[in-house]
Amino acid sequence: IKDKTYFNKIYFKYIVIDEAHRIKNEKSKLSEIVRGFKSSNRLLLTGTPLQNNLHELWALLNFLLPDVFKNSEDFDSWFSDEAVLGEEKKLIKRLHRILQPFLLRRLKSD
Repeated sequence: IKDKTYFNKIYFKYIVIDEAHRIKNEKSKLSEIVRGFKSSNRLLLTGTPLQNNLHELWALLNFLLPDVFKNSEDFDSWFSDEAVLGEEKKLIKRLHRILQPFLLRRLKSD
């Protein structure tokens, strides 16, 4: 964090963040700083992309593709419409469909 002024001057080809759940709160200091870094590509590594709620997931997706996941209200509306309210299986299916291009999952058994 103390070197943010230096890093803000650099255009990165890649930004890779391990333990990415640390930026799940878009209002945290760390999240605000890394969102300011300019890059061509971004990669997040985490064992827990979804911990507490879908808004945290939006924050991670917004970091990866801010033009696609522009605001949390749109993202939240995808999961709160009449088609999925009270239908957990439909909600999970919709979530998987959205995440599929962004998620590579490995289990210990793999």
